[in-house]
Amino acid sequence: MEYLENRELSWLKFNKRVLEEATAPETPLLERLSFSAIYQSNLDEFFMVRVGALTEDARSGSRKKDSRSGMTAAEQLDAVFTAVRRTQPDVEDAYRKTMDELAAHGFRHVTMASATEEERSFLELYFKREMKPFISGIVVNDALPFPFLKNKELYAVVRLSAKKNVAIGIVPVNHEHSERIIPLSKDGKRFILEEEVVLHFAHLMFKSYKVLDRALIRVTRSADIMVSGKGAEFRDRMEELVVKRTKLAPVRLEISDEFSREALDYICRKLKLKYSRVFTSHIPLDLSYLFELQELDADPALHYIPRQPRKPAALSDTKPVFSQIKSRDLLLSYPFESMNLSFIRLLQESASDPKVTSIKITLYRLARNSQVVDALCTAAEQGKEVLVMIELRARFDEANNIEWSKQLQAAGVKVIYGPKDYKAHSKLLLITRKAQGGGFDYVTQVGTGNYNEKTSALYTDLMLLTADRDIAADAEDVFNALLNCTLVEKTRKLLVSPLALRPQVLAMMDEQIAIAKNGGKGYIAAKVNSLCDKVIMDKMAEASQAGVKIDLVIRGICCLIPGVPGYTDNITVRSIVGRFLEHSRIFIFGTDGKEQKIYIGSADYMSRNTIRRVEVAAPVEDEKLKKRIRDMFHTLMRDNVKARIMLSDGKYVRANARRATDEPLNSQEFFYDEAYKRLEDKQARQEQLRINREKGAAKASKRKNTAKKSSGTAPKRKKAKKAD
Repeated sequence: MEYLENRELSWLKFNKRVLEEATAPETPLLERLSFSAIYQSNLDEFFMVRVGALTEDARSGSRKKDSRSGMTAAEQLDAVFTAVRRTQPDVEDAYRKTMDELAAHGFRHVTMASATEEERSFLELYFKREMKPFISGIVVNDALPFPFLKNKELYAVVRLSAKKNVAIGIVPVNHEHSERIIPLSKDGKRFILEEEVVLHFAHLMFKSYKVLDRALIRVTRSADIMVSGKGAEFRDRMEELVVKRTKLAPVRLEISDEFSREALDYICRKLKLKYSRVFTSHIPLDLSYLFELQELDADPALHYIPRQPRKPAALSDTKPVFSQIKSRDLLLSYPFESMNLSFIRLLQESASDPKVTSIKITLYRLARNSQVVDALCTAAEQGKEVLVMIELRARFDEANNIEWSKQLQAAGVKVIYGPKDYKAHSKLLLITRKAQGGGFDYVTQVGTGNYNEKTSALYTDLMLLTADRDIAADAEDVFNALLNCTLVEKTRKLLVSPLALRPQVLAMMDEQIAIAKNGGKGYIAAKVNSLCDKVIMDKMAEASQAGVKIDLVIRGICCLIPGVPGYTDNITVRSIVGRFLEHSRIFIFGTDGKEQKIYIGSADYMSRNTIRRVEVAAPVEDEKLKKRIRDMFHTLMRDNVKARIMLSDGKYVRANARRATDEPLNSQEFFYDEAYKRLEDKQARQEQLRINREKGAAKASKRKNTAKKSSGTAPKRKKAKKAD
């Protein structure tokens, strides 16, 4: 289809936008290093998950074609490898450019070749005393077994002299006592990496051989595991698979610089990798150490302006959060507002509130020291009914969630794992409380992000808290379905996948199509992480052809190409990549006004979310909150600093200010400023009220004193008149 793009190639474009932040002039120097590291971390996960899955499809001989691009798995792999190779020079340039600029601030990544004579002597002694006792070289040839190479670990490989065939020496770089960065100056800014030292002195590990060539390598293994089931047996099976994943087949081999082709071919044969999966890099193979460099210099010019999540201005300190939500719906926006001072506070208050009878919640990813878990355990220990649906298949968080599930169960929490064949990705909380005079009150929370205190300060997310009884009834239905391993088919207000989200979204799009066909202004807008659900994309193309204006803010994958004549003329696509990870999901149907429908939720417009997961989206019905979300979306559409616009050829260009008079607008910084201002305005109003109260009290006191004086002198005047 002319207006559709391959999912994998679209994702690679997104990661390239991440890389662009590593060279963006407005990004502080040390923060640029983060984006280089994030680019690589993203790419690692992409190879482990997406390339791993495509590899399995290709190996099975599947001729099934991608519904968007018409490419087979093998063709997609070829296209992916080509795109990754083309981007590698940009990766290396970004790293070198930033390190060169950081040299003015004392940073210097030294190599063995550029080290001073004194430093080389120190490093040789350091290797012999601090490294060599903890590592060992392994000789490999046709008579000796090839060792298991761990996922994403660094190894020094050397080609050894041999009378016949090929002999390889392998030295693992990392060990439990190792430090990746070896400082060569007191402040640590002048440094060398441990793998470079190990590689340089690798010959000392193979004294019986002559070393002919040497290089560093790094293997990426598939992480494509999936299992279904329920109960304790399911958790046991997941524990087995988490261990198994570390031993899955290699899907990529990275190597530093050039290396003997004969020896490299030998390694590829042992790893069962084709040469097309070998990627050469002329910068460090593992860039994760770059985060550590940021801690070596506190110069404000090298970092982002410090920001701290604000106390939500909509919340009072003097009343319980539950009672405030009973009075009106609340909308919280992260990282601009504090999760600890809002959502965590609600949980902690509910855990100790004797009138709260039950707490039900879905958990996907949690912080290392989770206050959410602490509150849930406290609630259970105090005799409340606590039901937790924890998703054990949350990729790369499986082991953590298994441990959390055990801790929750030990505290008396009822833990479930959801439907057998569907991940539960929803962000849903339901609190039930005895009402004054009998019956019950309910608070339901629906969010776009995880209940994770750490990521709530790094990701942009929204959270709706409401006492709406229809929404509470829908939430109860969702938890009953999760408990009984069934699916919600009908709802009152919530959108719930896999059965009751996409049909409703399509129906609301049809409403806008009908409005446009009848001469009105049809409008559809969405902010999501990814768009690749073909059914939804085809409906958007249909809406565009009917004259519906469609605005999309999509951070990552976007398989819908805008501006294609005759198909997507009325569609615009923007991507915002900046300091914080754009993560909130907003669905808008209709132009501004009471008839406009706005939802927030956990689902992206991807088929994995809309028909293969349990997701929840909630309507925002309070007019003030609807206006707030509209204003947020309009701000995102006006971002001309961190936004990119997708063109009709699938390329992205920066949304720079179009006129000289246009003010730069960074939406993320704007929202932070707004959160600061809302709180400051509230504090100013409270201070003014205090002053007014004090003035009022002073006036009242003055009037009272005046009245007393008046009542005390009047009789004297009368007596005086009588005396006259």
